[in-house]
Amino acid sequence: MRVETSPSTRGSARPKVVATDLDGTLLRSDGTVSDRTRAALARAEDAGATVVFVSGRPPRWIDELSDAVGAHGLAICANGALVYDVRRREVVEEHGLPGDIALQVAQAIRESVPGSTFAIERRMRFGHEPTFRGRWPAPHDTLVADLDELLAEPVSKLLVRHPELDAREFVSRAAAVVGSLATSTYSGTDAVLEISASGVSKASTLATLCAELGADAHDVVAFGDMPNDVPMLTWAGTSYAVADAHPDAVAAATHRCGSNDADGVAEVLERLFS
Repeated sequence: MRVETSPSTRGSARPKVVATDLDGTLLRSDGTVSDRTRAALARAEDAGATVVFVSGRPPRWIDELSDAVGAHGLAICANGALVYDVRRREVVEEHGLPGDIALQVAQAIRESVPGSTFAIERRMRFGHEPTFRGRWPAPHDTLVADLDELLAEPVSKLLVRHPELDAREFVSRAAAVVGSLATSTYSGTDAVLEISASGVSKASTLATLCAELGADAHDVVAFGDMPNDVPMLTWAGTSYAVADAHPDAVAAATHRCGSNDADGVAEVLERLFS
């Protein structure tokens, strides 16, 4: 992964890096990027900042945003497991969860929380157990297999869902089983836990990218709304939780801004790069 630093960012009091979550933060509720937000992102880039999308989404859900990703074309996906070149449609960096660790975690969760079902993201491919029921339609090339086959190789992210338990109860119980074997988080109101390799988060991969840009945490402004954004919001020198954000995100951020549907991120960027 190699990104060139724009000369106009050096010595500037403005942020060198704008790091933003997508769903519930930058994107409106219908999944679109508003014209105002597009203009604000372009203004930040024109001023010399690097705009980075930092999402729990897999790469295949980033492609539709290729025209808004910025001059460098990179996005951080799967909660930090992947760095994706959106224009080339190529994974350029990976921090995968080893298959044997993933299997150990999955078996422990299933034993502790019977009824748990599993799915995986592996680079550009999705797979799940026959009993797994996701919120969104599965891609046509989905791998449907038992747990041993799904986890025979490293995965970008392990997803665990429970069809009956309350979301808060399930996430709490399943995360306790994961312990230090891996990193667990969640990003919605469903009973779904997202598991990555130990030490991998949106913040860890963003920090690596920023180091290549010659930037540190104090040069970064970050935006988010969910618990999987907390490490990033805590790490960044300046951070914003959007209106209606999860209480954990609010507690982690240094500031608040308007909601995604009110172009809250754009409003902040207009002020920072006016």
